[in-house]
Amino acid sequence: MIDNKLAVAIVGCGGMGGGHAIAIASGTGNAIWQTDDARGRAWEGDMNTDISQKMTLAGIYDIAPARQQWAAERGYYNYESFEAVLADERVDIVLVATPNHLHKDMCIAAMKAGKHVLCEKPVTPTSSELEEILAVAKETGKIFYPRQNRRWDKDFLIIKKIYDEDLLGKTFNIECRVLGSRGIPGDWRGVKEYGGGMMLDWGVHLLDRLLIMVPEKIKKVFCHLTNITNDEVDDGFKMHITFESGLTAVIEVGTCHFYNLPLWYIAGNHGTAYINSWACDGKMFRLTSWEDKDATPILAGAGLTKTMAPRGGNSVEELDLPVIDFDNNELYSNLCDVINGKAKQIVTGEQALRVLKLMEAGFESSEKGVVIDFE
Repeated sequence: MIDNKLAVAIVGCGGMGGGHAIAIASGTGNAIWQTDDARGRAWEGDMNTDISQKMTLAGIYDIAPARQQWAAERGYYNYESFEAVLADERVDIVLVATPNHLHKDMCIAAMKAGKHVLCEKPVTPTSSELEEILAVAKETGKIFYPRQNRRWDKDFLIIKKIYDEDLLGKTFNIECRVLGSRGIPGDWRGVKEYGGGMMLDWGVHLLDRLLIMVPEKIKKVFCHLTNITNDEVDDGFKMHITFESGLTAVIEVGTCHFYNLPLWYIAGNHGTAYINSWACDGKMFRLTSWEDKDATPILAGAGLTKTMAPRGGNSVEELDLPVIDFDNNELYSNLCDVINGKAKQIVTGEQALRVLKLMEAGFESSEKGVVIDFE
């Protein structure tokens, strides 16, 4: 503890770790930093949730001299080693923001040293590694908290409200796509031994959100990974998921797309909705009357069709997307409250484990070219 606040030491002060440092040190949960080439970049942590009375930054540890200098210029304490972090009795929480392949050993060492852990996603590259971490968390009684921050993305919360409240009737299909055109960033994310690839980088977020939104068992998984811009790790994937009720989902990530499909597309038996981008620009279209299904045919290409004839103007209403009571990202705050015995953990290790196992099913499906029975 420092000044009666939970003290956080950050291990790995690169892009994400540096963002965490500013977010925690400022007490606001938000961060803005400069990249090495001096281009300004914004990074949102806890979305202006006031954490100034709950946690404080004890310091950072990074092996790169440039990042040590970056921290020193901002007045942050530099630990000389990971062992020094673990030996600091003031430190309550170790925030692990190193490349993925280092997470397991660091998380286990931190908990055995009496520290709670907040770990960047994906918490580990494999489910077996996470199972080792969770066993140590149980053994030591320390909190292990996966940082799945995109549960608080506004676009997701809008779609979740549509699903939860049956605003389009009974949902039968959900699609979420994150498409870019720059390939994999030129860092460890493109290296297999470091836990790189888009399934582990973005898939972990999109699948985590899907699984907390749809409270069902999964029956079938079919996945195809792509290697268009990178031969070592996947630079994208498309996963088809069938839930126990018959509801289907498509999750897609791509890094070689030069025109984007909607971020979200959700279909129910009484309507359809889409969100184009993180700006949450989109619409809902809701059925008011089935009309006569025997529609007048229209010319479609070289032939006629009744099936795809458009609806009359009075049978579907166009609506704005629902307004949500948007709560700020409470991840940092919830971690503190869990440690202090004041709240239940929002993002759990067991939830992260299910996501990892689903990703592993996706890898297996793509490798073998088969549908996988999941749960």
